[in-house]
Amino acid sequence: MNEGSISKRCSCKDDAGKRLGIQCPKLRRPGGGWNPHHGNWGYQLELPPTADGRRRQLRRTGFDTRDAAAAERDHARTLLDLAGGSPHIGAQIADLLQECRPRAPLPDRDTIARRVSAGVPVTSNLTVAEFLSQWLERRKQHGLSAKTIRGYSDHIRLYLTPHLGQVLLQDLRDHHLEAMYTALHTRNAEIITGRASEDPNIRDHFKGVRPMNPSSLQRLRATLRVALNHAVRKQLIPFNYAAALELESGAPPKAKVWTDGAVTRWRTTGKRPSPVMVWTPTQAGEFLDYAEAHDIMLYALFTLKLHRGLRRGELCGLRDSDVDLNTALMTIAEQITTVGYTPITKAVKSRAGDRVIPLGATTIAVLRAYLKMRAAWQAVCGDDWIDTGLFFVQPDGSAWHPATVSDRFERLVVRSGLPPVRLHDLRHCAATYLRHGGADMKEAQETLGHATLAQSSDTYTSVLLEMQQATAQAAVDLIPRKSRKAA
Repeated sequence: MNEGSISKRCSCKDDAGKRLGIQCPKLRRPGGGWNPHHGNWGYQLELPPTADGRRRQLRRTGFDTRDAAAAERDHARTLLDLAGGSPHIGAQIADLLQECRPRAPLPDRDTIARRVSAGVPVTSNLTVAEFLSQWLERRKQHGLSAKTIRGYSDHIRLYLTPHLGQVLLQDLRDHHLEAMYTALHTRNAEIITGRASEDPNIRDHFKGVRPMNPSSLQRLRATLRVALNHAVRKQLIPFNYAAALELESGAPPKAKVWTDGAVTRWRTTGKRPSPVMVWTPTQAGEFLDYAEAHDIMLYALFTLKLHRGLRRGELCGLRDSDVDLNTALMTIAEQITTVGYTPITKAVKSRAGDRVIPLGATTIAVLRAYLKMRAAWQAVCGDDWIDTGLFFVQPDGSAWHPATVSDRFERLVVRSGLPPVRLHDLRHCAATYLRHGGADMKEAQETLGHATLAQSSDTYTSVLLEMQQATAQAAVDLIPRKSRKAA
C-alpha cells in the first residue's frame, strides 16, 4: 500500500477564477515556512479499486496542522490493513471510508476489526429490527418451546421494533433503551388514567388494555438481553446495554390473606390489598360448596387445585394413567398450556415439576365421585365419546381449554360473592394450607413442584394471620417478666 501524500492548500482563486490550491503564495511566509493563518492541511491516499476495477482515492482536508492530517491518514491506512490482502474486504473498507462525511471522524478501528473477524459485511447498515428478525428465525431452529418463541415474537413485534427498530444495531446505546422504557411508562400512566376516567367513552377506549407491570417490563428486557448477547458473541456490537439497564424489581408481590378487615375494605372501595390474595380456609370451603352446587363439571378440578396446588396446565393435562386412587398417589408429568389461544400439550415445565404427590382421603372421595359422574357421561355419549385419555374432561370426553377453566372459575367467584382471587391464587392457598397444617418447606416444595426451597418460601407460601398471631405470642411468652398489675 502506498504511503499517501500530505499537502496544504487554500481556496484562493486567480484572476481567471481558478483555484490556486497548493500554489497559493500566501500559504508560506516570506522566509519559506508555512503560514499558520492561511489554508489548511489535507491528505490523499490511494484506495483499493472499486468492484468494477476503477481507480479511486481518499481525499480529506480541513486539518489545522500537518500532524492532524498525518494522524488521520495513518488511521485510514490501519483500517485498510484489516483486509489482510483480501480484495473483497479491502473494497468494502474503501467504500466505508468514502462514505464518511467531510470532517466527520473515520470509523473506529476496533469496530471494523470485529466485523471482519465475525465475517459480516464491513459496510453493514443492519438495523435493530432486521437483526431481531434474523435472531428470532435462528432461535426457532434451536428447539425452543412454542410458548417461548411466541413470547419473543410478541416482544419484538409490539415493543422492540416500534421503539428501537430503525436504530442501526452498531449505534444502539443505553439512551435508546431508556427512551423506550420512558415511553412505556408514559403509556402505562395513560392506561391507568383512562381506565379511571369519569368519561365512559374514554373508559371504553381503554377497556381490556392492561398496563405493563414491573415483571412484564423485566421480561421485555430479558428478551432484548438474550438477543443482544448473541450480537456481542458475533462481535456485531461491543457491549450489551440491556444487561446494564436498571429497572424496577419484577419480583412477584407477596400474597396476603382475605381477613375480615380486608374484605370490608374491598366491599367499600373495590380495592385489593395485593394483586395476589389468599382465601382463609373458611372462604375456600364456601367456594367449594358453591362450585359443587353450580359447576359440578369442574368442581373436582377446583378441589384438587385447592388441596394439592397443581398448576392450571397440569390439571388440564392430567392423564388417567397418572392417577392411582387405590395407592393415593398422583403423577404430574404433562400439561396443556396455550400459545396465544392455541392449546399445546407438552411435558411439565421442569424436572422438579415432574413429580409424584400423595392424596388425602377427602380428595380421593371427591375424585371417585367425579369418575362415577364421568362414566355416566361416557355412557350417554356411547360411540360419540372422545377418548383423550385425560382425567378431567368435558361431558363429551374432550379436553378442557385452559382459558375456559379460568373463565368459569372467575364467574363462580363473582357469583358466589366471595372476595376475588385468581385461579392461580388457589395454588397460593394450597401452599398456605400446607404450611398451616404443619408441612415443612421441603414437603411444600415437592408438592408444588418448585425447583428450590427459596421459590416455595418467597414466591408462593403465605402464612395465615392466625398462625402469625400465635407465633408472635409464643415469642413474647419466652421473655420472663415480674408480676405486676395491669395499668
